Amino acid sequence: MHVDAGALADLARGSAILGSGGGGPADVTVPVAGQAIEECGPVRVVDPAALPPGARVMPVGLVGSPAVAAERPGGRDEPARLRDRFEALHGAPVAAVMSSEIGGLNACVAVAWAARLGLPLLDADSMGRAFPRMDQNVLELAGLRPGPAVLMDEHGHTVVIDDVDGAHLEQFARVAVVAFGGRAVSTDYPLTAGQAARHAVAGSVTRALGLGRGEEPAPLLTGKISSVRRYATEDADGDDATAVLLEGTGPDSGRMVLVEARSEFVAALEDGVPLAVVPDVIALVDATTGWAVPVEEIRYGLRVRLITLRSDPVWYTPRGLRLAGPRAFGLDGLGGLDGLDGLDGLAPAAGARTPGGHGSRAFGPDGPALATEPRTPGGAGPRRPPGGTP
Repeated sequence: MHVDAGALADLARGSAILGSGGGGPADVTVPVAGQAIEECGPVRVVDPAALPPGARVMPVGLVGSPAVAAERPGGRDEPARLRDRFEALHGAPVAAVMSSEIGGLNACVAVAWAARLGLPLLDADSMGRAFPRMDQNVLELAGLRPGPAVLMDEHGHTVVIDDVDGAHLEQFARVAVVAFGGRAVSTDYPLTAGQAARHAVAGSVTRALGLGRGEEPAPLLTGKISSVRRYATEDADGDDATAVLLEGTGPDSGRMVLVEARSEFVAALEDGVPLAVVPDVIALVDATTGWAVPVEEIRYGLRVRLITLRSDPVWYTPRGLRLAGPRAFGLDGLGGLDGLDGLDGLAPAAGARTPGGHGSRAFGPDGPALATEPRTPGGAGPRRPPGGTP
């Protein structure tokens, strides 16, 4: 399989759905990937098992603000500079590129880098969706080392982070991104093709392309946004939360669904009963454009389809839920979630493999209040913001 210029819109549309409302606007990096393909040719997408097990794989992604990324897309030399530093640290050539995060704008970033480097792109990624923190990935769950991680800006200024756990990588990367002016490229959780075959989320590029071509599940509800409220949480990071009330239309008239968000959509409830909860992917797809709407662009009156997807099965294990389940996003106080970490009613079917915020937050006893007037959001970042940048 190859990704050419004609497939980029589908890839971006599908990765926007897998972003679950986060990961940065996927269309921001389409022109970057398009130019790279025009100048360097289409990108070959391969299964990790097709490469020698010991071949070096370089995960890539942007960290920081999507607004800054749109203004500073990076230069033609950026991929080669990061590859050269990666190879110097590991003493072996890079055989393939892998997306650190298929959800949001980083899917097309990986395509652009693979094209520039003349390397294949793995049909896999580290998350299967979008999450706000660098350590919220399946390689962390597999016990792989986060470092040496390399962060670099478009001028070649470089920070190497090593001998840290995932939580400290996140903390140090935040500081580095600020020093870089709000945007950096990164490679972290270095691995081999054999490790990617065993531990990465398989088939994520194929899945994103299929979603972008319209192969999405039937919506849980079709309707319009009747209320939006953005409010501060009580955790130390002070990240904003968003409560969205959906009012069903047509066959769904009379139904009301509450969707809760942090950097991504994290829960959808009807009559207090969860329809979907993180690590499920939750997306609000614009009924007119067919594009998933980012959390920061949610507004009153928008007509949407609410769709949900299962994440990779590893996210529904006890370790996966501890790292990126409801409690990781402060949903302890939300009704209907008692016993969730015991996987009651949430584990995927046996044998299923469907490839593809932070801090302690809790709701009050009556849940989040709703208001009818939307407020201009503070914004959220790509891959890992606000986890990727303060």
